[in-house]
Amino acid sequence: MAKEVKFGENARAKMVDGINILANAVKVTLGPKGRNVVLQKAFGAPNITKDGVSVAKEIELADAFENMGAQMLKEVASQTSDVAGDGTTTATVLAQAIVNEGLKAVAAGMNPMDLKRGIDKAVVAAVEQIKALSTPCKDNKAIAQVGSISANSDKQVGDIIAEAMERVSTSGVITVEEGSGFENELDVVEGMQF
Repeated sequence: MAKEVKFGENARAKMVDGINILANAVKVTLGPKGRNVVLQKAFGAPNITKDGVSVAKEIELADAFENMGAQMLKEVASQTSDVAGDGTTTATVLAQAIVNEGLKAVAAGMNPMDLKRGIDKAVVAAVEQIKALSTPCKDNKAIAQVGSISANSDKQVGDIIAEAMERVSTSGVITVEEGSGFENELDVVEGMQF
């Protein structure tokens, strides 16, 4: 099959359309008050989720150039999930804003390499500021609050996360698995398990 090759504004506009389509679908899930998204699977019942990376992974666009843009943004969500385990929607929204505002700056005559260097400096400054503003969770109550927010305001899940953190400390490993029953359970395994 022959490859379609596009250059300049025409190619860029299609890729940005793909980025915006994916980001607009994902960003409704942002934050503790984010909305659910219903995903139709090829087989079986639809899946209801509030997880940004799950929404992103399901998006495939018919137009090849739009799909390339969507795939680039999907990679942002996937890498954020792999590195941090959370924050995929925030990363997607930030990436969309960087692309859209960056293209406006380039269209206004800014050098793309100067723009990239500026973004790199801004990232360093933002990370330093976040570290300065952050406060570690010092007790189980604070851990339970953070866990509850991450679990869509489910206090029971937050309490289980706090108990798990207390029992394994910061050096332990916590694994979350979907169970077959209706109750949330905490199992602590000491030593190695295969």
